[in-house]
Amino acid sequence: METPDNQSSFVENMSYFDRGLEQAFTWFSDNFGTFLFIIFIGLFTVLVARNVNRLLERHFKSASTRLHMDPTSFRMFRHIVVALIYFMGILVVIFSIPSLRSLSVALFTGAGIAGIAISLAAQNTLSNIIAGVSLAIFQPFRVGDRLNIMNEYGKVTDLNLRHTVIITWDNRRLIIPNSKISNEAIINWTIEDPAVIWPIDVGISYDADIDQARRIMIEEARKHPNVMPPQEVKYNVVKPSLLKSETFGVGLFDSPVLHPVDPDFRERGGVKVSVVELGEYSVNLRMNVWFKDRNIAHSSGCEIREAIKKRFDKEGIEIPYPYRTIVYKKDLENEKKATGKLSNTEGDKIECAVKVD
Repeated sequence: METPDNQSSFVENMSYFDRGLEQAFTWFSDNFGTFLFIIFIGLFTVLVARNVNRLLERHFKSASTRLHMDPTSFRMFRHIVVALIYFMGILVVIFSIPSLRSLSVALFTGAGIAGIAISLAAQNTLSNIIAGVSLAIFQPFRVGDRLNIMNEYGKVTDLNLRHTVIITWDNRRLIIPNSKISNEAIINWTIEDPAVIWPIDVGISYDADIDQARRIMIEEARKHPNVMPPQEVKYNVVKPSLLKSETFGVGLFDSPVLHPVDPDFRERGGVKVSVVELGEYSVNLRMNVWFKDRNIAHSSGCEIREAIKKRFDKEGIEIPYPYRTIVYKKDLENEKKATGKLSNTEGDKIECAVKVD
Protein backbone atom coordinates (compact mmCIF):
# COMPACT_ATOMS: atom_id res chain seq x y z
CA MET A 1 0.00 0.00 0.00
CA GLU A 2 1.47 3.36 -1.05
CA THR A 3 2.06 6.01 1.59
CA PRO A 4 1.24 9.72 1.09
CA ASP A 5 4.98 10.54 1.00
CA ASN A 6 5.55 8.19 -1.93
CA GLN A 7 2.61 9.65 -3.81
CA SER A 8 3.86 13.20 -3.33
CA SER A 9 7.39 12.32 -4.52
CA PHE A 10 5.98 10.62 -7.61
CA VAL A 11 3.86 13.67 -8.43
CA GLU A 12 6.86 15.94 -7.90
CA ASN A 13 9.04 13.87 -10.24
CA MET A 14 6.36 13.90 -12.91
CA SER A 15 6.09 17.68 -12.63
CA TYR A 16 9.88 17.99 -13.10
CA PHE A 17 9.66 15.73 -16.16
CA ASP A 18 6.81 17.78 -17.61
CA ARG A 19 8.71 21.03 -17.08
CA GLY A 20 11.79 19.54 -18.73
CA LEU A 21 9.80 18.45 -21.77
CA GLU A 22 8.17 21.86 -21.95
CA GLN A 23 11.54 23.64 -21.82
CA ALA A 24 13.02 21.32 -24.47
CA PHE A 25 10.03 21.86 -26.75
CA THR A 26 10.26 25.62 -26.22
CA TRP A 27 14.00 25.66 -27.03
CA PHE A 28 13.46 23.50 -30.12
CA SER A 29 10.63 25.82 -31.30
CA ASP A 30 12.72 28.94 -30.75
CA ASN A 31 15.80 27.45 -32.48
CA PHE A 32 14.12 25.41 -35.19
CA GLY A 33 15.56 27.60 -37.93
CA THR A 34 19.07 27.32 -36.47
CA PHE A 35 18.68 23.55 -36.22
CA LEU A 36 17.68 23.30 -39.87
CA PHE A 37 20.56 25.59 -40.82
CA ILE A 38 23.05 23.33 -39.00
CA ILE A 39 21.70 20.24 -40.78
CA PHE A 40 21.88 22.06 -44.13
CA ILE A 41 25.46 23.24 -43.53
CA GLY A 42 26.52 19.72 -42.48
CA LEU A 43 25.00 18.06 -45.53
CA PHE A 44 26.33 20.80 -47.82
CA THR A 45 29.86 20.44 -46.37
CA VAL A 46 29.87 16.66 -46.84
CA LEU A 47 28.53 17.01 -50.39
CA VAL A 48 31.11 19.65 -51.35
CA ALA A 49 34.00 17.71 -49.77
CA ARG A 50 33.12 14.49 -51.60
CA ASN A 51 32.62 16.23 -54.94
CA VAL A 52 35.88 18.17 -54.63
CA ASN A 53 37.70 14.96 -53.68
CA ARG A 54 36.20 13.17 -56.70
CA LEU A 55 36.97 16.05 -59.07
CA LEU A 56 40.57 16.33 -57.91
CA GLU A 57 41.12 12.61 -58.31
CA ARG A 58 39.59 12.66 -61.78
CA HIS A 59 41.70 15.67 -62.75
CA PHE A 60 44.86 13.92 -61.58
CA LYS A 61 44.14 10.84 -63.67
CA SER A 62 43.55 12.92 -66.78
CA ALA A 63 46.46 15.32 -66.26
CA SER A 64 49.13 12.98 -64.89
CA THR A 65 50.34 11.94 -68.34
CA ARG A 66 50.58 15.55 -69.58
CA LEU A 67 51.88 17.36 -66.50
CA HIS A 68 53.82 14.49 -64.87
CA MET A 69 52.13 15.12 -61.55
CA ASP A 70 53.61 13.33 -58.57
CA PRO A 71 50.95 11.09 -56.97
CA THR A 72 52.44 11.37 -53.47
CA SER A 73 52.29 15.15 -53.25
CA PHE A 74 48.95 15.23 -55.04
CA ARG A 75 47.35 12.78 -52.59
CA MET A 76 48.54 14.87 -49.67
CA PHE A 77 47.26 18.05 -51.36
CA ARG A 78 43.88 16.39 -51.95
CA HIS A 79 43.59 15.31 -48.32
CA ILE A 80 44.49 18.80 -47.09
CA VAL A 81 41.87 20.44 -49.35
CA VAL A 82 39.15 18.06 -48.12
CA ALA A 83 40.16 18.65 -44.49
CA LEU A 84 39.99 22.43 -44.99
CA ILE A 85 36.46 22.12 -46.44
CA TYR A 86 35.30 20.22 -43.36
CA PHE A 87 37.05 22.75 -41.12
CA MET A 88 35.29 25.65 -42.85
CA GLY A 89 31.93 23.88 -42.40
CA ILE A 90 32.59 23.49 -38.67
CA LEU A 91 33.48 27.18 -38.38
CA VAL A 92 30.23 28.19 -40.12
CA VAL A 93 28.23 26.04 -37.70
CA ILE A 94 30.05 27.48 -34.68
CA PHE A 95 29.54 31.12 -35.67
CA SER A 96 25.87 30.52 -36.59
CA ILE A 97 24.97 29.61 -32.97
CA PRO A 98 25.20 32.55 -30.54
CA SER A 99 26.13 30.42 -27.54
CA LEU A 100 28.91 28.63 -29.45
CA ARG A 101 30.05 31.95 -30.87
CA SER A 102 30.49 33.42 -27.37
CA LEU A 103 32.26 30.24 -26.31
CA SER A 104 34.65 30.46 -29.25
CA VAL A 105 35.39 34.11 -28.41
CA ALA A 106 36.17 33.07 -24.85
CA LEU A 107 38.47 30.34 -26.12
CA PHE A 108 40.25 32.80 -28.40
CA THR A 109 40.58 35.19 -25.44
CA GLY A 110 42.28 32.46 -23.43
CA ALA A 111 44.13 31.08 -26.43
CA GLY A 112 47.27 30.33 -24.45
CA ILE A 113 45.62 27.98 -21.97
CA ALA A 114 43.27 26.52 -24.59
CA GLY A 115 46.15 25.98 -26.99
CA ILE A 116 48.12 24.09 -24.36
CA ALA A 117 45.10 21.94 -23.49
CA ILE A 118 44.31 21.20 -27.14
CA SER A 119 47.93 20.44 -28.01
CA LEU A 120 48.19 17.97 -25.13
CA ALA A 121 44.89 16.29 -25.99
CA ALA A 122 45.65 16.04 -29.72
CA GLN A 123 49.38 15.49 -29.51
CA ASN A 124 49.37 12.23 -31.47
CA THR A 125 47.03 13.59 -34.14
CA LEU A 126 49.07 16.76 -34.64
CA SER A 127 52.34 14.81 -34.78
CA ASN A 128 50.88 12.51 -37.44
CA ILE A 129 49.67 15.48 -39.51
CA ILE A 130 53.03 17.27 -39.29
CA ALA A 131 54.90 14.06 -40.11
CA GLY A 132 52.58 13.39 -43.06
CA VAL A 133 53.20 16.84 -44.54
CA SER A 134 56.93 16.36 -44.00
CA LEU A 135 56.87 12.97 -45.78
CA ALA A 136 54.98 14.51 -48.71
CA ILE A 137 57.50 17.37 -49.01
CA PHE A 138 60.82 15.55 -48.55
CA GLN A 139 59.61 12.23 -50.05
CA PRO A 140 61.80 9.47 -48.61
CA PHE A 141 59.27 7.30 -50.43
CA ARG A 142 56.45 7.88 -52.91
CA VAL A 143 53.16 6.20 -53.66
CA GLY A 144 54.06 3.08 -55.65
CA ASP A 145 57.52 2.61 -54.09
CA ARG A 146 58.49 -0.75 -52.61
CA LEU A 147 59.89 -0.65 -49.09
CA ASN A 148 61.34 -2.72 -46.30
CA ILE A 149 60.04 -1.21 -43.04
CA MET A 150 59.37 -2.66 -39.59
CA ASN A 151 60.49 -6.11 -40.81
CA GLU A 152 57.90 -6.02 -43.60
CA TYR A 153 58.22 -5.74 -47.38
CA GLY A 154 55.47 -4.10 -49.39
CA LYS A 155 54.25 -1.42 -51.77
CA VAL A 156 53.10 2.06 -50.71
CA THR A 157 49.48 2.54 -51.81
CA ASP A 158 48.44 5.69 -49.94
CA LEU A 159 49.84 8.57 -47.89
CA ASN A 160 47.34 10.79 -46.08
CA LEU A 161 47.38 13.22 -43.17
CA ARG A 162 47.27 10.55 -40.50
CA HIS A 163 48.87 7.34 -41.76
CA THR A 164 50.60 5.53 -44.60
CA VAL A 165 49.11 2.39 -46.15
CA ILE A 166 51.45 -0.36 -47.36
CA ILE A 167 50.23 -3.53 -49.05
CA THR A 168 52.56 -6.40 -48.15
CA TRP A 169 53.75 -9.25 -50.35
CA ASP A 170 51.02 -11.54 -48.94
CA ASN A 171 48.22 -8.99 -49.62
CA ARG A 172 47.96 -7.57 -46.10
CA ARG A 173 47.34 -3.85 -45.54
CA LEU A 174 49.90 -2.40 -43.16
CA ILE A 175 48.64 0.91 -41.74
CA ILE A 176 51.43 2.87 -40.02
CA PRO A 177 50.96 6.27 -38.31
CA ASN A 178 53.04 8.95 -40.02
CA SER A 179 54.78 9.94 -36.79
CA LYS A 180 56.02 6.37 -36.38
CA ILE A 181 57.05 5.78 -39.97
CA SER A 182 59.03 9.04 -40.01
CA ASN A 183 61.24 7.67 -37.19
CA GLU A 184 61.84 4.27 -38.81
CA ALA A 185 64.80 3.23 -40.92
CA ILE A 186 63.48 2.49 -44.42
CA ILE A 187 64.94 0.48 -47.29
CA ASN A 188 63.48 1.98 -50.47
CA TRP A 189 64.07 -0.43 -53.34
CA THR A 190 62.63 1.76 -56.10
CA ILE A 191 63.73 5.32 -55.35
CA GLU A 192 66.12 6.78 -57.94
CA ASP A 193 67.48 3.47 -59.30
CA PRO A 194 65.16 0.41 -59.21
CA ALA A 195 67.76 -2.11 -60.44
CA VAL A 196 69.07 -4.43 -57.73
CA ILE A 197 71.79 -7.03 -57.18
CA TRP A 198 70.22 -10.15 -55.69
CA PRO A 199 72.31 -12.84 -53.93
CA ILE A 200 71.68 -16.57 -54.44
CA ASP A 201 73.54 -18.84 -52.00
CA VAL A 202 74.36 -22.49 -52.77
CA GLY A 203 76.57 -24.93 -50.89
CA ILE A 204 78.59 -27.71 -52.53
CA SER A 205 80.64 -30.54 -51.03
CA TYR A 206 84.38 -30.31 -50.56
CA ASP A 207 84.88 -33.03 -53.18
CA ALA A 208 82.96 -31.10 -55.87
CA ASP A 209 84.67 -29.09 -58.61
CA ILE A 210 84.24 -25.38 -57.79
CA ASP A 211 84.88 -24.25 -61.38
CA GLN A 212 82.28 -26.64 -62.75
CA ALA A 213 79.73 -25.55 -60.15
CA ARG A 214 80.43 -21.89 -60.96
CA ARG A 215 79.95 -22.52 -64.69
CA ILE A 216 76.63 -24.31 -64.13
CA MET A 217 75.31 -21.57 -61.84
CA ILE A 218 76.15 -18.84 -64.35
CA GLU A 219 74.59 -20.79 -67.23
CA GLU A 220 71.34 -21.36 -65.34
CA ALA A 221 71.18 -17.69 -64.35
CA ARG A 222 71.66 -16.57 -67.95
CA LYS A 223 68.79 -18.79 -69.08
CA HIS A 224 66.30 -16.94 -66.87
CA PRO A 225 64.40 -14.19 -68.76
CA ASN A 226 64.35 -11.72 -65.83
CA VAL A 227 68.13 -11.57 -65.46
CA MET A 228 69.51 -8.34 -66.93
CA PRO A 229 71.83 -8.79 -69.94
CA PRO A 230 75.35 -7.35 -69.74
CA GLN A 231 75.28 -3.61 -70.37
CA GLU A 232 77.01 -0.41 -69.37
CA VAL A 233 75.04 2.62 -68.31
CA LYS A 234 76.47 5.87 -69.59
CA TYR A 235 77.40 8.09 -66.70
CA ASN A 236 77.50 11.86 -66.88
CA VAL A 237 79.50 13.64 -64.18
CA VAL A 238 77.29 16.73 -64.44
CA LYS A 239 73.95 14.92 -64.52
CA PRO A 240 73.92 11.20 -63.81
CA SER A 241 71.32 9.31 -65.80
CA LEU A 242 69.85 5.89 -66.32
CA LEU A 243 68.76 4.31 -69.61
CA LYS A 244 65.15 5.45 -69.57
CA SER A 245 63.56 8.56 -68.14
CA GLU A 246 60.88 8.37 -65.50
CA THR A 247 59.09 10.93 -63.40
CA PHE A 248 61.01 11.65 -60.24
CA GLY A 249 59.15 14.69 -58.96
CA VAL A 250 59.32 16.59 -55.74
CA GLY A 251 56.19 18.61 -56.36
CA LEU A 252 52.88 18.52 -58.14
CA PHE A 253 54.05 19.66 -61.57
CA ASP A 254 57.57 18.39 -62.20
CA SER A 255 59.04 17.68 -65.56
CA PRO A 256 60.36 14.15 -66.15
CA VAL A 257 63.96 13.68 -65.05
CA LEU A 258 66.36 10.76 -65.33
CA HIS A 259 67.17 8.52 -62.40
CA PRO A 260 70.65 9.21 -61.03
CA VAL A 261 73.09 6.31 -61.23
CA ASP A 262 76.09 5.74 -59.01
CA PRO A 263 79.25 5.34 -61.16
CA ASP A 264 80.23 2.25 -59.17
CA PHE A 265 77.15 0.46 -60.52
CA ARG A 266 77.14 1.58 -64.15
CA GLU A 267 78.23 -1.88 -65.36
CA ARG A 268 75.14 -4.05 -65.08
CA GLY A 269 74.04 -7.53 -65.96
CA GLY A 270 77.15 -9.26 -64.75
CA VAL A 271 76.72 -12.62 -62.99
CA LYS A 272 79.50 -13.33 -60.50
CA VAL A 273 80.00 -16.42 -58.32
CA SER A 274 82.30 -16.19 -55.31
CA VAL A 275 83.35 -18.54 -52.51
CA VAL A 276 82.07 -16.75 -49.42
CA GLU A 277 82.71 -19.39 -46.74
CA LEU A 278 84.40 -22.71 -46.08
CA GLY A 279 81.77 -24.15 -43.79
CA GLU A 280 81.75 -27.16 -41.50
CA TYR A 281 80.43 -29.49 -44.17
CA SER A 282 80.17 -27.44 -47.39
CA VAL A 283 81.87 -24.88 -49.60
CA ASN A 284 79.38 -21.99 -49.71
CA LEU A 285 79.07 -20.14 -53.02
CA ARG A 286 77.24 -16.88 -53.55
CA MET A 287 76.02 -15.78 -56.99
CA ASN A 288 75.13 -12.09 -57.43
CA VAL A 289 72.56 -11.51 -60.17
CA TRP A 290 71.21 -8.23 -61.59
CA PHE A 291 67.45 -7.74 -61.83
CA LYS A 292 65.68 -4.65 -63.11
CA ASP A 293 63.34 -4.45 -60.11
CA ARG A 294 63.09 -5.74 -56.55
CA ASN A 295 59.56 -6.86 -57.29
CA ILE A 296 60.76 -9.76 -59.46
CA ALA A 297 64.05 -10.49 -57.70
CA HIS A 298 62.80 -12.85 -54.99
CA SER A 299 60.63 -15.09 -57.18
CA SER A 300 63.22 -15.16 -59.96
CA GLY A 301 65.95 -16.05 -57.46
CA CYS A 302 63.87 -19.00 -56.21
CA GLU A 303 63.39 -20.25 -59.78
CA ILE A 304 67.11 -19.98 -60.54
CA ARG A 305 67.98 -21.82 -57.31
CA GLU A 306 65.65 -24.67 -58.30
CA ALA A 307 67.20 -24.86 -61.77
CA ILE A 308 70.69 -25.02 -60.22
CA LYS A 309 69.65 -27.89 -57.92
CA LYS A 310 68.28 -29.91 -60.85
CA ARG A 311 71.41 -29.21 -62.93
CA PHE A 312 73.70 -30.20 -60.04
CA ASP A 313 71.85 -33.50 -59.68
CA LYS A 314 72.27 -34.13 -63.38
CA GLU A 315 75.98 -33.22 -63.42
CA GLY A 316 76.78 -35.14 -60.23
CA ILE A 317 77.68 -32.17 -58.03
CA GLU A 318 76.70 -32.89 -54.45
CA ILE A 319 74.88 -30.39 -52.29
CA PRO A 320 75.83 -31.76 -48.86
CA TYR A 321 73.88 -31.83 -45.65
CA PRO A 322 75.23 -32.07 -42.09
CA TYR A 323 76.58 -35.47 -41.01
CA ARG A 324 76.05 -36.58 -37.42
CA THR A 325 77.69 -39.47 -35.55
CA ILE A 326 75.39 -40.81 -32.83
CA VAL A 327 77.01 -42.72 -29.92
CA TYR A 328 74.70 -44.50 -27.49
CA LYS A 329 75.48 -44.53 -23.78
CA LYS A 330 75.15 -48.32 -23.71
CA ASP A 331 77.92 -48.68 -26.28
CA LEU A 332 80.22 -46.44 -24.23
CA GLU A 333 79.70 -48.60 -21.14
CA ASN A 334 80.42 -51.80 -23.08
CA GLU A 335 83.58 -50.25 -24.53
CA LYS A 336 84.82 -49.31 -21.08
CA LYS A 337 84.28 -52.88 -19.82
CA ALA A 338 86.17 -54.32 -22.77
CA THR A 339 89.16 -52.04 -22.27
CA GLY A 340 92.05 -53.70 -20.37
CA LYS A 341 95.74 -53.18 -19.65
CA LEU A 342 98.25 -55.95 -20.59
CA SER A 343 101.97 -56.22 -19.80
CA ASN A 344 104.52 -57.27 -22.42
CA THR A 345 107.54 -59.46 -21.83
CA GLU A 346 109.79 -56.47 -21.19
CA GLY A 347 107.63 -55.33 -18.32
CA ASP A 348 106.19 -52.41 -20.24
CA LYS A 349 102.42 -51.84 -20.14
CA ILE A 350 100.39 -51.46 -23.28
CA GLU A 351 96.78 -50.30 -23.58
CA CYS A 352 94.34 -51.97 -25.95
CA ALA A 353 90.66 -51.59 -26.65
CA VAL A 354 88.23 -54.02 -28.14
CA LYS A 355 85.02 -52.68 -29.67
CA VAL A 356 81.98 -54.84 -29.01
CA ASP A 357 79.05 -54.62 -31.35
